[in-house]
Amino acid sequence: MSTQIKPMAIKLPQQDRDRLQQLGAVKKRSAHWLAKEAITQFLDREESAERFKEESASRWDQHCHTGKSVPHDAVMQWLESWGTDNEREAPKCG
Repeated sequence: MSTQIKPMAIKLPQQDRDRLQQLGAVKKRSAHWLAKEAITQFLDREESAERFKEESASRWDQHCHTGKSVPHDAVMQWLESWGTDNEREAPKCG
């Protein structure tokens, strides 16, 4: 898949443009690079949050349909065993 790069204009308040310029000078990066990086990080974070929401909703639907779950105490015992000599296996859903 080839990545086609197209210009995109965004309107920013002068204060934000100044902040980008100042931070760019400190970081030895252009304001353009900082803006692209900020947008990329924002998209990654928001897409991850959306995936998490979708997975959570799907798991809840599955639980409502099957009634299966893992008791809280079993999960806590498993987690508390991590990094010990007696690490437990993950509890089974039932």
